Amino acid sequence: MKTLNWKLLIKLSLFGFAMAIATISLIPSAIEPLFWLLLFIVCAFFIAQKCEDRFFLHGFLLSMVNSVWITTAHVIFYRTYIAHHPEMNNMPVHGHPRMMMLFMGPVFGAFFGFVMGLFAYIASRAFRAKG
Repeated sequence: MKTLNWKLLIKLSLFGFAMAIATISLIPSAIEPLFWLLLFIVCAFFIAQKCEDRFFLHGFLLSMVNSVWITTAHVIFYRTYIAHHPEMNNMPVHGHPRMMMLFMGPVFGAFFGFVMGLFAYIASRAFRAKG
C-alpha cells in the first residue's frame, strides 16, 4: 500500500480555492452546482491517473481540504457572499451566520467528500490502464 499523494491533493485543492473565491460573487448560485460537478469530474480523473491506490480516500480528503478553503473565504467575505446569495438569509442560526458557516463547513465537506470519493473510485475503475 502506497502513501497518500499529498502533492496532488494540494494542487487539486487549488481548484477548490478558485471556486471558493468565485462562489463569493462571480458564479450565480443557480449554476454553481454545474461548476462543482465539472470540478468533481476533473479531479476524479486526475486522482485516478496520478494515484496508485486509495482513490476514495484521496477524493474524500480533497473535499475536506476544499471545505477549509470555502468556509474560510465565505466567512471572511461574508457580507459580499450574502449580498450575492440572499437565499442564505433564511438559515436557522440568524444571530450568528458566520458561526453556522464554521460549523456546517466541515459537515458539507464530509458529505461532498463521500461524493468526491465515489467519483474518484469510479474514475479509477473507468480510466486506469489494466495491468
